[in-house]
Amino acid sequence: MDANRPTRLEDRADLDAFLEDHIVALVECYTSGCSKCQAMEPVLGNVARATGIPVGLVNPGDDLSLVDRFEIDSVPTLLCFENGQEVGRLAEGFVGAGAVVAFLEATVPSAVEIEAADT
Repeated sequence: MDANRPTRLEDRADLDAFLEDHIVALVECYTSGCSKCQAMEPVLGNVARATGIPVGLVNPGDDLSLVDRFEIDSVPTLLCFENGQEVGRLAEGFVGAGAVVAFLEATVPSAVEIEAADT
């Protein structure tokens, strides 16, 4: 598993294991066929490389329990977790890497390791 690339998570069990493996993690909830969601994937790869924070991708449509668990109303929705608990949410559609990094810096400042100023 490459920490600099988003990890595809198949279902709730994958998501729970991913969150257990990482103190801080960013998870994108997406759906198949969502162009904004697809456009977020390379952005999230850049965010992972720039911050060192692992990124997971999960389609709550593949495991409907996730829709209720995280109250997903729209996609893409970015969820920030610390110690397995949701600590922040960004649900504004497509956002650039700079906005995602700023969200992470505000939500989990101690976890962000900025390595590149070109985000």
